[in-house]
Amino acid sequence: MAAQQPQDAARLRLVGSHTERPGPPGPTPAASGPPPGRLAPVGGFADTLHLAIEASGLSLDRIRAALAGRGVRVSVTTLSYWRRGRSQPERASSLRAVHLLEELLGLPHSALSSLLGPPRPRGRWAAAANTCHLGLEDVWPGEQEIANIFAELNAPPAGELERLSIHDSYYVDAERRGNLLRMRQVVRATVGGVGRCLVVHMADEEAAGCPEITAVRHGRLGRVRRRPEAGLIVGELMLDRPLGLGDSTVFEYEVEIPPGGPTMEYSRRFATPVREYVLQVHFDPAAVPAHCERYDREPGADVDHRREQLWIGASASAHVLAPDQQPGHIGIRWEWA
Repeated sequence: MAAQQPQDAARLRLVGSHTERPGPPGPTPAASGPPPGRLAPVGGFADTLHLAIEASGLSLDRIRAALAGRGVRVSVTTLSYWRRGRSQPERASSLRAVHLLEELLGLPHSALSSLLGPPRPRGRWAAAANTCHLGLEDVWPGEQEIANIFAELNAPPAGELERLSIHDSYYVDAERRGNLLRMRQVVRATVGGVGRCLVVHMADEEAAGCPEITAVRHGRLGRVRRRPEAGLIVGELMLDRPLGLGDSTVFEYEVEIPPGGPTMEYSRRFATPVREYVLQVHFDPAAVPAHCERYDREPGADVDHRREQLWIGASASAHVLAPDQQPGHIGIRWEWA
């Protein structure tokens, strides 16, 4: 049986390495774009956009930067989905981005916007049917052990639960080691009869053992599969009650982190979109790092597509707020002087 994609996946990085800081921004993308007036390729919106981007020689990050310079913010992930046909622009800000893309890529006026079909069906729960759900290999590339466990536990489809909110609080002690994660999720059922979900947590290779899921609230821990040699745990969370279509619930749990070397980062991988993701890292006052930054990656990628310096406040903590978080990888890393 093919493994279903993970519904909640977090990486507890216990040992990291020095991260090279991003260099200064390159030249303005528009300056190296194609000449205006080029005829649009024949095809649908996604095909036309893809061919125009390929012909321009511009990376998605440079296109994103050019759009941001004109007051329109579109993520690299969204641009990637547009060019692959996974989603289409519908909001007013997205349609403005399409017109700017026509100009930036040297296409005639309306060459892209005229190819957009009618808005996709919307409704209180209809969005779930059109939501992008990544496969297991996209989220955890090369992690065959996770696939085997998901098959063994007959993992439910990721789309059964719509993630409305996820809040991670990660704690680093005075010895610079991560020792605890507190997690809270708000979810809503997109089908009837949803009673469980699977969560995945993995420690770094240097950790002695695997994480442990404890203190489950508003539910209970069902079957658990541990792979200490890989620092991996997959847990089945049983909800307080089976959810009907549109029913929501909140569940919380803690993860005790196995001992290891100094912790350098914490991150989470997303198989499905989340309306709001909040990550807080709390440092012991005796172990406040000198530098702290947010990073984002495309699904399965090893290279950051976004980095942002974070402020560590008087409470010795830093946080990231990610509204409308799309499938991919987001985290916070830090280093001591």
